[in-house]
Amino acid sequence: MFHHIKELQFDARVSGPDPKFAQMLLEQFGGGNGELKAAMQYFVQAFLARHPYPDKYDLLMDIATEELSHLEIVGATITMLLQGVNGELKEAAEGNFLTRLMSGKAAKEEIMHDAFTNPQFLVLSGGGPTVTDSVGTPWSGAYVNANGDPTVDFRSNIAAESRAKIVYEYLTKFTDDKHVQETLQFLMTREIAHFKMFEAALATVQPNFPPGILQGDPRFTHVYYDMSDSVTYRGPWNEGQGPWGSGEKWKYVANPVQHVRDTNGLKNEQHVSPLSNEQLNEKNRALARQRSAEIKNSMPSGELGWSDYTRAELSPTRKAS
Repeated sequence: MFHHIKELQFDARVSGPDPKFAQMLLEQFGGGNGELKAAMQYFVQAFLARHPYPDKYDLLMDIATEELSHLEIVGATITMLLQGVNGELKEAAEGNFLTRLMSGKAAKEEIMHDAFTNPQFLVLSGGGPTVTDSVGTPWSGAYVNANGDPTVDFRSNIAAESRAKIVYEYLTKFTDDKHVQETLQFLMTREIAHFKMFEAALATVQPNFPPGILQGDPRFTHVYYDMSDSVTYRGPWNEGQGPWGSGEKWKYVANPVQHVRDTNGLKNEQHVSPLSNEQLNEKNRALARQRSAEIKNSMPSGELGWSDYTRAELSPTRKAS
């Protein structure tokens, strides 16, 4: 159940109209890294978490709902930056609204150019936000990543928050309006907070690497192939222990072409992981049983009620309705 409160989470303000920046800000309204994408991604991910991982369901729904509030902030800011456009359009019979809205021939030509670059903006929207990115590409469900596994979904969400954060960071460079900058700063900061929430949630899922269940072929999990000629760089991504456990190290292949030939197309590649195939297969089986049990044991029998919470799930500060 959603309940709309008319006050914004952050009281967005603008100093005056700025149609050009309003168009840029559409990127965070209907773009691939924007607030609508984030809200829908976390909302969709939450469904499969409802019974097996009710704590993750709570987290995803809370953040999804906050992202909707951020979408409202962005939409309100865009509308305020286009202040006067809708009224001028309604008086189109009296003259060219672009001429009266902007002063001077150069400014008029600039806003006309923006309108032709993105025909939906101003011309079709009437001065409000459109569900597109900054160049008019319609929002798409293809932006939403939901794979049904928390170790995958939380990593997708961490990446989504990172991309949204950097877009807000870039946007601050294109406006001198201190009020708009304050709004962008708030929205950017909440992306940082959400990043840490998802990172912390991922850490509670154990084991969470590699993502999913299967461990991977031990012949290839620890191998780095140097695919570039000339200068070679070494680091924790291709030498030493790296992110692996004790006794597990990277194997560096300096000449991948010769290595492929020597190993008969890698079919004769030697194990690098200290774990045998049987040990890895047992890890696969054990984790599969664990994840399957988490899901199956969480599902109630008989009639299903989405809003039927168990007593154990209820917060001490809340009670079932």
